[in-house]
Amino acid sequence: MTTIDVGTTGNTYLEGNYAPIAEEVTAFDLPIIGELPAELNGRYLRNGPNPLSVGDPLKHHWFVGDGMVHGVRLRDGAAEWYRNRYVGSSRLSECRGQPDIPGRNWNGGTSGPNTSVGGFAGTTWAMVEAGGCPVELTYELETVARNDFFGTLPGAFTAHPKLDPDTGELHAMVYALPQWLDHVQYIVVAANGTVRKTVDIPMPLTTMLHDMSLTARYAVVYDFPCRLDIEMATNGSTFPLRWQPGTGCRLGLLPRDGEAVDIVWIDLPECYSFHPMNAYDAADGSVVIDLCVYDRMFDTFLVGPFEDGLSRLERWTINPTNRTVSIDVVDERANEFPRHRGELSGKPYRFGYTAGVDSSNAEWPTHKFDLQTGERTTFDHGPGRGAGEPVFVGRQAGSEEDDGWLITLVHDTTDDTAELVVIDAQDFDRGYVARVPLPQRVPYGFHGNWVSDRAVPPTR
Repeated sequence: MTTIDVGTTGNTYLEGNYAPIAEEVTAFDLPIIGELPAELNGRYLRNGPNPLSVGDPLKHHWFVGDGMVHGVRLRDGAAEWYRNRYVGSSRLSECRGQPDIPGRNWNGGTSGPNTSVGGFAGTTWAMVEAGGCPVELTYELETVARNDFFGTLPGAFTAHPKLDPDTGELHAMVYALPQWLDHVQYIVVAANGTVRKTVDIPMPLTTMLHDMSLTARYAVVYDFPCRLDIEMATNGSTFPLRWQPGTGCRLGLLPRDGEAVDIVWIDLPECYSFHPMNAYDAADGSVVIDLCVYDRMFDTFLVGPFEDGLSRLERWTINPTNRTVSIDVVDERANEFPRHRGELSGKPYRFGYTAGVDSSNAEWPTHKFDLQTGERTTFDHGPGRGAGEPVFVGRQAGSEEDDGWLITLVHDTTDDTAELVVIDAQDFDRGYVARVPLPQRVPYGFHGNWVSDRAVPPTR
């Protein structure tokens, strides 16, 4: 293994703001530019890869690397602390000369979950796709243990469970490589944090099942033609998945109370999507899915997602009876990391939000879409500044769907710094509501959430 020399690896995903940071930092009483809404009491958390070391830098894949969670604690208009902590793992413990972290490691994974983090059942969880077990964190982001939903998870989990706002349950579509080559699994976790249902779904070929969609009637499983490549795995690839055209592209509508035999499969034009925005059942019986869509994924460029093309925002309208899909392009420009108001997950909704991730430049704006009128509003973060995933937090006294704030991290390439920013979701022209400069840069990463103190209470 080699220590990473930033700027000399020859791999985009180990250089610049993709490069890992060396230190775990704790900083208190952060400065604020503007005024933080006093009702934002909780933590903004974000997870991403921060490799301790790599083998061959040219083969290193962005999706592979030790997990690191960054967090900012807000309370009563103050930014009380920033912390970044590695997610515990056998690899981290070995590097630090410590015993392995507690908890069942069902597949012998060595790295800590590096894809998402959030609060559920009063607990903070770090999560990853492709088989890894969630890891429980304290309020202050220290590792507690691997937590297989208190002993009820049979094996793998995902980074993208969907929370049903009415039942409080988590729904997940899960794959595990190389353990499961012939099926994926649908999992339902009850509101108390224990698994209440699993359904094995046979699959003729493996697929990179990054996410799912959920409606009131259906759990949606995606079978895209980005699949396990045996030759890559044999040659030591850290992420042996690549584009395999001609192997089929489809989605399946699984009735939420059904079994695998009940799935309605619908063929799709060849494409790939990491992230749906939201989905719902329409009054006419169709299923509406909004999602960010790529023409292909890991075709000629195999260590990161953006070089083979960027994703556009599309609306898919599925007819379960005729097994057909109608595709409308909402915005052909670059859109990724879509979000919406969480209380409307699986329900009809109007507004969605994305990051304008574009590998050709460092200026990533924040977009808001009115999906009724087709209007797109853009928040420009300024020269050299790029924003990540926009997390929507509703105003407590608000009555309109978009009455609330967008919270995200912004990296400034002009001085290699990072800020947590708060934007009025109804009024982009207002500029930043508040900016919280952070004590170090935050490498480009994946997913985060606002975890209120009502959802996961502070320990002190």
